[in-house]
Amino acid sequence: MSLIKSISGIRGTIGGKTGEGLSPVDIVKFTAAYAAFIDKSTPADKPRRVVVGRDARLSGPMVSNLVTSTLAAMGFDVVNIGLATTPTTEIAVTGEGACGGIIITASHNPAQWNALKLLDANGEFLNDAQGKEVLRIAAEEDFSFAGINELGSVSTNDTWLRRHIDAVLALPLVDREAIAAAGFRVAVDAVNSIGGVAIPALLRALGVKEVVELNCDPTGRFAHTPEPIPENLTQISDLMRTGIADVGFVVDPDVDRLAIVMENGEMFVEEYTLVAIADYVLRHTPGATVSNLSSSRALRDVTEALGCTYSAAAVGEVNVVTEMRRTGAVIGGEGNGGVIYPALHAGRDALVGVALFLSHLAHEKVSVTELKKRYPAYAIAKNKIQLTPGIDVDAILEAIKGKYSGEKITDIDGVKIDFPDAWVHLRKSNTEPIIRIYSEAHTMEEAQKLAEDIIAVVNEITGK
Repeated sequence: MSLIKSISGIRGTIGGKTGEGLSPVDIVKFTAAYAAFIDKSTPADKPRRVVVGRDARLSGPMVSNLVTSTLAAMGFDVVNIGLATTPTTEIAVTGEGACGGIIITASHNPAQWNALKLLDANGEFLNDAQGKEVLRIAAEEDFSFAGINELGSVSTNDTWLRRHIDAVLALPLVDREAIAAAGFRVAVDAVNSIGGVAIPALLRALGVKEVVELNCDPTGRFAHTPEPIPENLTQISDLMRTGIADVGFVVDPDVDRLAIVMENGEMFVEEYTLVAIADYVLRHTPGATVSNLSSSRALRDVTEALGCTYSAAAVGEVNVVTEMRRTGAVIGGEGNGGVIYPALHAGRDALVGVALFLSHLAHEKVSVTELKKRYPAYAIAKNKIQLTPGIDVDAILEAIKGKYSGEKITDIDGVKIDFPDAWVHLRKSNTEPIIRIYSEAHTMEEAQKLAEDIIAVVNEITGK
């Protein structure tokens, strides 16, 4: 069994002994710790209200019942929005005037996992200091439950998906008329989670001519491994090759990541979800863009080609959002298909990604394959080095910096080395003795060769 405690929330496999999996005891303890943190950090005159939403995982109802009851036992009024996407829950936090929110989802993890993702009053993930404080409170069990006269209430509100869709439709760059006129046929694979409700509803609201639903029954019985990467998407790829649709969209169980399948059944590639949408946004509203250090250089290239400024953030959604605020970015996100469009809200959102991509496609009047050809061609290789416990990873990274001191080095998150036509990013894992190595070049062969060269250097440093 597994239980992973991080600043962004608590993730684990359902069942097992306390502290070894995401047991009911752990769910109550970490929910209570979060409530205690929110209570201390919220002004006295603000209502003690927390929004709770969940994806369609089989364990979702059980976890939701424990979370909502614990919050009420801590004196908070709970607005339970039920089955909801992660971005819908984020929007509901501010819409309800709440002081926080909990999203019950393990994102792209397999069905046996679930998690508590913790939000602040802005509907955004807790930052490093805030997350560490929640973990401290949980470890020390530094919380007290409310007395009989201070217990909170639990109410339900099932309107937020509709309100989320309406907010997307109201965005000036979402061109419903152009989408409807294009007569698109769109296939959707939602891995039998909440995206099977949300994405088809959005598409129909956008005026899409025909929606082909694949794995759109929100039973929580995932039809395939839920992470939206090529090896898990053979079913929709085969379907697209029959000519049934002009474009395919795939989302993960909580609908904050968007993968696109071209009309020929090939992947548009997750890295290019953000690139294409940023191209559209920047052509209409020039401004800065942001992605993380492990995301494709294609976003930088497209941004600078349009006379705008790109900057990189440390890996993690909260870091990208912070950098977007610093630069006033009009679009940003991560290379895993996570699009952050601050005109709507500061969180990864596959719904706004779908709407903006279709608007772009409708304006360009080309196939998805032709659209992809317009963007710089890059490939990313993902590798890791297993290290023996006790090895000083920071010392290894410092040695790498020294060896490549003649290149452009960024060290805000591990070490990234930018070469003229390629880059490599080394980061240490927070949970296991490994170094993650992402490398990008114009071909996969070149990217893999670059990774192998770096791995050889690390092995030389460690004496392997």
